[in-house]
Amino acid sequence: MSETAVKPKEVTPQARTASKASDALDARLAALSLPTGGFTAAARREALTRLRDMGLPGPRDEYWRYTDPRPFNAVSPKTLEFDPEAADSPLFTDLDRLTLVFVDGVFDAASSDDLALDGITIETLANADANAEHWAADLYGSLEAAGQSPVRRPFAALNTVAARDGVLIHVTGKPGKPVHIIHRRADEAADVHWHHVIRVETGAELTLLETGMTGARANGVVEADLARGAKLHLISSKRADHQAVGLSHIFARVDAEAQFKSFALSVNGTVMRNEGIIDIIGDDAVAHIAAAALGDGHVGAFHHDDTVFVTHRAERCESRQVFKKVLKNGATGVFQGKILVKPGAQKTDGYQISQALLLDEASQFLAKPELEIYADDVKCSHGSTTGAIDETALFYLRSRGVPYERAIVFLVLSFLADALEEIEDEVLREQINDRLEAWLTLRAKQ
Repeated sequence: MSETAVKPKEVTPQARTASKASDALDARLAALSLPTGGFTAAARREALTRLRDMGLPGPRDEYWRYTDPRPFNAVSPKTLEFDPEAADSPLFTDLDRLTLVFVDGVFDAASSDDLALDGITIETLANADANAEHWAADLYGSLEAAGQSPVRRPFAALNTVAARDGVLIHVTGKPGKPVHIIHRRADEAADVHWHHVIRVETGAELTLLETGMTGARANGVVEADLARGAKLHLISSKRADHQAVGLSHIFARVDAEAQFKSFALSVNGTVMRNEGIIDIIGDDAVAHIAAAALGDGHVGAFHHDDTVFVTHRAERCESRQVFKKVLKNGATGVFQGKILVKPGAQKTDGYQISQALLLDEASQFLAKPELEIYADDVKCSHGSTTGAIDETALFYLRSRGVPYERAIVFLVLSFLADALEEIEDEVLREQINDRLEAWLTLRAKQ
């Protein structure tokens, strides 16, 4: 009687790749101290399921085509060397505002103001998550989950799973001053996850400022829900150590006649990526998202990526995307922007512009603008340009006695002006402009 040899099951290259990806995700999760319990427990479990289904992004992931995701896939961040030059400079300090301080992503009550403010309720995620029920339970992780289609955003899901702190803001009126979140760092190897949830009720308004540096690696998420006629203005100034890496996601749901506006200023950092996912669901709503980034490859391999996805689902709505980057010494800028107009979203007015100013031939800008329209009565446009300093304008300034370095600063500020104009408040806009001018002047002397 003969015996038949059993051949071992062949492992395909695809199966080996999937196994390695699963192992990498398991290692990433094992390195984190994941929170348990509280009103976020169900959302965290669902996010973990989404994350395991998606896996971590790889170089073949379409939305990570221009940016290497490996710094965010790594089990732990690279430990930073202290960089006194990158120490955060004060911003908005002369404003009447309510300040909340986070150190390495954890709320620091001793350094913060009292959280009481008319027209608004502020709690920290860490404190509130001790409760089994909370108003934010309907929102925490929900906009992130909705924003996973048609594009996968695994790091946003990872944030929902791992974030231990952040702010929960319920706006019911019109507070008399802005709320200012200040990030500070203490641990040179901090791997920070923070998660903000904001609900702005009908007719209510809020201006939220966010500044400072967060850890060696940062992963932040904002989920903002705007009811009919609500207004939310987000302004952030993100200044990182030259070796730091970071990414953020803003998920906004904008109902009828509401206005959502955001502006982000980014300087320094090795790999920085900001994603904006805006869902316009009510008629006559407005959503503007703008940013300015300044990168100098001389002090680090600067790579800055803005990825934006705006969906129009209602009639007579307006969206604007305005992104400007100034790049030098081999820095790289990326912009991926999309306007999606759903059937029935008639009278949509969608505008998208991405521009880069290259201060040398070693720097580069990669742009991928997209329009996808399923309504026939709309006005949508997009544009993307890359250029150098206008030599005629530079000659004009030099001929009037302006030193070369100062003339470059003037021309760069002029280039960025369109993005800064998206900041409605003139005082806030001036302070951001002053920050930019100081940074540019410092760089021009080096």
